[in-house]
Amino acid sequence: MEITTATLADLDALAAIEAACFPAAEAAAREEIEERLRVYAAHFYIAREKGAAIGFIDGMVTDEKDLLDELYADAARHDEKGAWQMIFGLNTLPAYRRRGVAAALIEVLCAAARAQGRRGVVLTCKERLLPYYAKFGFVDEGVSDSTHGGVVWHQMRLTF
Repeated sequence: MEITTATLADLDALAAIEAACFPAAEAAAREEIEERLRVYAAHFYIAREKGAAIGFIDGMVTDEKDLLDELYADAARHDEKGAWQMIFGLNTLPAYRRRGVAAALIEVLCAAARAQGRRGVVLTCKERLLPYYAKFGFVDEGVSDSTHGGVVWHQMRLTF
């Protein structure tokens, strides 16, 4: 498996992965992924196996301490000098799950954020995933104010 930063050339593959991994109400639209790539591709990591895209992780950098819903749809709020690396999505195609793809993507993003001098990494997840992210050092801060996709999200934070 190889992990690199994504480019606009990866857009179709990324949109297909997003659609396969999230319900429509929660998934980023192709146009949102495209805008994210245009603004902060350096914070968009893609995993490939034998050249084929199999997963990705992305998120903007901001001085906002919490992952607010409005950040998802407004790539212009990215601040390359921001203190916090957000994670908007961690996606692995179903056929490649339970092979360490997601873990490798998390580790690459967190290592990059640490090397860039960020204060830490913030994500939101469903309650069933709290133990998974805790394995990487993320701490549950409780139920988020997020109403993204009409579901309940917990905010988790990894502080360096």
